[in-house]
Amino acid sequence: MHSEKVIEIVNLSKQFKEVKAVDDLELTVYRGDVFGFLGPNGAGKSTTIRMLLSLIKPTGGEIKLFGKSLRKERISILRDIGAIVEKPDFYGYLSAFKNLEILGRLSQTDVSQKRIMKVLEFVGLEKRYKSKVKTFSHGMKQRLGIAQALLHDPQLIILDEPTTGLDPQGMKEIRELIFHLSGVEKKTIFLSSHILSEVEQVANRMIILNKGRKIVEGSVSDLLNRNVLQVSFEVDDASTAEMKIKETAWGTKLKSSAKERLVFSLQHNEIAELNKFFIQNGVDVSAVIPTRSLEEYFLSIMEKNSI
Repeated sequence: MHSEKVIEIVNLSKQFKEVKAVDDLELTVYRGDVFGFLGPNGAGKSTTIRMLLSLIKPTGGEIKLFGKSLRKERISILRDIGAIVEKPDFYGYLSAFKNLEILGRLSQTDVSQKRIMKVLEFVGLEKRYKSKVKTFSHGMKQRLGIAQALLHDPQLIILDEPTTGLDPQGMKEIRELIFHLSGVEKKTIFLSSHILSEVEQVANRMIILNKGRKIVEGSVSDLLNRNVLQVSFEVDDASTAEMKIKETAWGTKLKSSAKERLVFSLQHNEIAELNKFFIQNGVDVSAVIPTRSLEEYFLSIMEKNSI
């Protein structure tokens, strides 16, 4: 059971002239979550994040962070939040260390040299602490942005598209940082991203927005287990197994077969039934592998909710 609510959004809305960017949004993020914040371009993700960070004011509704009203206790709340919004920006002619030192002062945070080196080490930049930021790759700048967000040891970290423009190695490095922040540092992560495979690998809960409204919210595992799954059955002899099912209702659910694998399109509750059928009919099953990617789920949700 979840306990402490780190983010609680109730009936949140934001109107820009004729456009309602966020429309009666509700969501809850609990302590320890890696929370995926998903939606197509124009869904209202960036607007919501800016309201969470008190960069713009809501038209209506309420935001609570750590159980406190953002409207009433803004300054104390923001001390416990670290964020990367869009591309991190630094002084290119200064070193990584000097940038963090200046940013610490600008945020009125008492940041020691030891703390700066600790966060640089955490993001893997301790050996480049004297290097000018203009010599850094895009991935290194993203990691420096995370170091900046961690300077004051926040409880909540908001990451807006942290892997944009990164190569596969850079994505892997950011993913590992998120795992460490959540699993070892025990931080709560609010992750906005359009790279669904990345969210699927790191998030435990998520929400999908479309046109400013919540479409679905819940645990990643539960949401991906809903509806139809592609299920691979590893068997000793696929051709024999296929012959045994083709005259049954299961035959209509078979999508492909190979030497030792049959792939079916099944409801979640049908997996055990089909496995039982194979056992009763003398087919040796060595593995049952259900797969449902977040991308497939996301696209199906968007299709159902398109107007």
